Amino acid sequence: MKNRFWIIIIGVVILLAVYVVGVQRSLVNLSEEVNASWSDIEVQYQRRADLIPNLVETVKAQAIKEQEIFTQIAEARAKLSGAASVQEKIDANAEVSSVLGRLMAIAENYPELKQNQGFQDLRVQLEGTENRIAVARKYYNDNVKEYNKKIKVFPTNIAAGILGYSDEFPYIEAEAGAEQAPDVKFD
Repeated sequence: MKNRFWIIIIGVVILLAVYVVGVQRSLVNLSEEVNASWSDIEVQYQRRADLIPNLVETVKAQAIKEQEIFTQIAEARAKLSGAASVQEKIDANAEVSSVLGRLMAIAENYPELKQNQGFQDLRVQLEGTENRIAVARKYYNDNVKEYNKKIKVFPTNIAAGILGYSDEFPYIEAEAGAEQAPDVKFD
């Protein structure tokens, strides 16, 4: 009778150990998916950051009186380069997106700029990059959702807590004003 008790205890311990190892492997895989998808976003953010100086110089040549927007772009880029955490980078990139949107709106007021082939090429590259950023953000948010669901569901949440996994990945939310459609006017 005593041997049977110990066999059951050892069996339960082995099953728990196998379960915890499985949970740990699953959480590592999900965590790495989130990290990889964040890296994809950073690649696109860097691509956009590389386009900004050329875009600014092209617009500056035509829109000399628009100094305020150039100052805002410089400030947004400085925040971006100083961002350390994922959340700081998300916030800084949201600001860069907002300022770039204003720059493009200002550029619309300069017909000679709209005719400039260099500006048109940069604009197309920037639009393509913004589209890639949107796709990468969706992929990242999907991975964050899967990770967060996994660590919140019983009994995985217990094992995740013991193993030190937590809600460490923030979602990338829509930028302020994204819920409102822009006014389009045809002259």
